[in-house]
Amino acid sequence: MSGGHEVDVGSSEKRKTLWVVLWLNVAIAIGFFAVGYFADSNALLANGLDNSSDAIVYALSLLALTRSRTWKRGAARFSGIMLLIFSAGVIFDAYRRFVEGSDPGGILMMAMAFIAGMVNLYCLRLLQKMENKDVNMRAATTFSFNDFISNGGIIIAGIIVMLTGTNWPDLVVGIAVACIALYGGIEILRDAHMDSHDDAGTKHGEKRN
Repeated sequence: MSGGHEVDVGSSEKRKTLWVVLWLNVAIAIGFFAVGYFADSNALLANGLDNSSDAIVYALSLLALTRSRTWKRGAARFSGIMLLIFSAGVIFDAYRRFVEGSDPGGILMMAMAFIAGMVNLYCLRLLQKMENKDVNMRAATTFSFNDFISNGGIIIAGIIVMLTGTNWPDLVVGIAVACIALYGGIEILRDAHMDSHDDAGTKHGEKRN
């Protein structure tokens, strides 16, 4: 992202896009929590937490649209840290279910993941159509891409759960979602760090004057 190229970050297009993905993620999160509870699924609950954090991030992105570039980086860093915390929580819940046992419902897992996958794909396409994305908008795109990949994993896990009658596929996907979130959080933090260098006209490893 060029520091000398000014973009209309407060455009109505960006606000409209973020509002759409915000409310869609709120709806998906509620669906994941509800179905995850009845399906006794770590993977669904993990994605519910993921989409909840996404909704918070999109809300922050809306606030960031008309703010300074420094404020945007701060919001992006907060987003990245949230993903790191989220991943730790999911791994802990997967360990708890491994020790205590669980009985996930494969059909419910697949149905919810399919619906969420279609919604996430729609959100991803909306975000990818936008040009000259700032660091916060790039973070939003990362979230939607992670969500779409995670939903595909849940569908596969649901099929294996149905075939084997075991809970390990659900736990594996839950941990995989956490790893995706971990990677996404690191990428967002790295992007924010590089954007600070770009804004200051320096390179990574150089000291600022």
